[in-house]
Amino acid sequence: MLTGLFWLLALVLFALATHVGRRFRMIPIVSQLLLASIGLPLLMLFWIEPHWQLNGAQLVAPVWLKSLYSLSFALLLGTILSDVIDLRLDRQSLKIALPSFAVPFVSGLACAVWLLPEQPWLNSLAVGLVFAITAIPVLYLYLRHIDYPPAASRRLVQSAIVIDLTCWSLFGLAQGSLNLSSVLLPLAGALLPLLMRGLRIRQPLCYSLSFFALLVVAEHYRLNALIFGVGYLVCMAWLKVPLVMPLKAVWLERMQTTLAIPLILTFGIVQIDVHSALGQISPLQLAALLLLPMASKLLGNWLGLSWATPSFAGASRWRESLLLNIRGLSEIVFLNLLLQQQLISPALYFALILMSLIATLLPALAGMSNPPLKSAVVPGKERLCQE
Repeated sequence: MLTGLFWLLALVLFALATHVGRRFRMIPIVSQLLLASIGLPLLMLFWIEPHWQLNGAQLVAPVWLKSLYSLSFALLLGTILSDVIDLRLDRQSLKIALPSFAVPFVSGLACAVWLLPEQPWLNSLAVGLVFAITAIPVLYLYLRHIDYPPAASRRLVQSAIVIDLTCWSLFGLAQGSLNLSSVLLPLAGALLPLLMRGLRIRQPLCYSLSFFALLVVAEHYRLNALIFGVGYLVCMAWLKVPLVMPLKAVWLERMQTTLAIPLILTFGIVQIDVHSALGQISPLQLAALLLLPMASKLLGNWLGLSWATPSFAGASRWRESLLLNIRGLSEIVFLNLLLQQQLISPALYFALILMSLIATLLPALAGMSNPPLKSAVVPGKERLCQE
């Protein structure tokens, strides 16, 4: 009973935070990150644990909650990976993406090896990938907010897709290399579009519903959802089958904002003992985890933008570097995946959530937070769900 009340309270708090944030012209993910990284730990510390006698393990124990988590996780991961179909590579986007991925990735590996306790190579690889991720949906929203030129917007979004696709693919392959049997079943599922085409199934909705349903199954049974998701969508792109979202854009956005993102954020945060987490990480490590991901990402972005030709006359490299540094939905989903698989500690998870919040706020703090303008919609990205 108390567990159900807690989750109802959490959803109400996220709804209030989103409403208040919009009044201050914040996109929902920013206000939700603020609540998750500051409000929820305080709520757990001073009310839920001492007065309700509930800990994180009890709050995430119900079977119905784990099923709802699998559904939300699959919906958000599917939304992120769906950009595979929209990928249109060009030389300038690749020039931006390569340093923007490589510099923070190497910095993250160095941080994992030299500053964090000794750990398996997969854990270090995961930290490097966390340093490199760019949040595609939040980037899209910021570009729309500031009425960025369409061609320049398209190039930045395409660069972000290359970066995130590289991160997700490398992690999926690295996981599979440790257990070959865990790769074979997801790969077999990823070839389902070829079978459906062989059976003369033409409706895109059939392919799309199968994709989301199998993502839920993969997450629930701890199969390699990344290998499945990327492979499935690559097959769909090769067959030129468009991905159809399971709900209309407005309802999908509401479901993400009111249920999926709050659930995933809360699911991760409540499992953290804040006292213990802060005691497990030194001030030097905390400072490094807050600053190094952003500094290395900004450097990589700047190098990539310097290598590429300017997107338009008067384009600011540092302005675009800040935009490509924002985190959000992509990083949240990735961090929850790592926490669930115990590849990062709760202390590391908490520090990186704080880093994600700061990085997402930087463009707004730099003055790039004007109200949305319809003229800034990126062609081909209208279906991308808002966070």
